[in-house]
Amino acid sequence: MSYDWIIDVLFWIAVVFLAAGYVSWRATRLDRLHVRVETARAALDAALVRRAAAALELAASRLLDPATSLVLATAAHEARTADADNREFAESDLSRALRAVVDQPEFASTLAERADGDGKAVLEELSSAAAKVAYARRFYNDAVSQARIARRKLLVRVLPLHGRAPLPGFFEIDDDPPGI
Repeated sequence: MSYDWIIDVLFWIAVVFLAAGYVSWRATRLDRLHVRVETARAALDAALVRRAAAALELAASRLLDPATSLVLATAAHEARTADADNREFAESDLSRALRAVVDQPEFASTLAERADGDGKAVLEELSSAAAKVAYARRFYNDAVSQARIARRKLLVRVLPLHGRAPLPGFFEIDDDPPGI
């Protein structure tokens, strides 16, 4: 009596088990990448809100002339209230407005003199917030890139392992910080 068929059945059970394990691992990895994208987006949103708040604080500090304060406050307000479709444009406009205001010749020294040191604290907060926006955007775009690469794999496309998760999009803005 030959039991070769048992070995064949066990072999195919092992193959199916390994294939299912690989598919499960791939789906879990893709899910973790999507969670990373969502976490990075939340951090980016927080950094953008903080930068807009710092710009509004500078505009409301009475350290700037009224026209400059108005331009800066308008750009910060637009960045905070922009919808998803216009957010990148509004954030880029805020970056350009910050550079136009802060990159004026001798701006930092004049501001520090007029405010008895309060202006320096506002500028440091603004500088820190602007730098964090640049880092958060790079981190977010890196996470999006890795998720997109994972979603291009043949197995992910054949077996829709991404579920109903939308394809993440890059966040492209002008985030060059002002030269404080």
